[in-house]
Amino acid sequence: QVQLVESGGGSVQAGGSLRLSCAASGSIFGIGVMGWFRQAPGRQRELVALITSGGTTNYADSSKGRFTISRDNAKNTVYLQMNNLKPEDTAVYYCRASVIGATAPALAEYWGQGTQVTVSS
Repeated sequence: QVQLVESGGGSVQAGGSLRLSCAASGSIFGIGVMGWFRQAPGRQRELVALITSGGTTNYADSSKGRFTISRDNAKNTVYLQMNNLKPEDTAVYYCRASVIGATAPALAEYWGQGTQVTVSS
């Protein structure tokens, strides 16, 4: 099974920065779109940012200008640089990836376990 493991979450003051990482491991042939989603208590899970294998990015309006998604295909890792964090950014952040397995070459979606980001005012 493919596994996505997020790291880099934590607590930060408003205006601060965090960099989240998500590393995919397992029997992987290739990874297509990777992205970050977040879910705050009592809220629906929402898109933060997406990045294609070619580097094309897509951001939620709330993320534009503050967050930057990037990836290292050689490391099967996606990053989310979060700057000027606001209290409303507080949520569990989940990594998502579209993965082609090495043993069974079919595309499937995977989710990480989530990493908590807490922004205090």
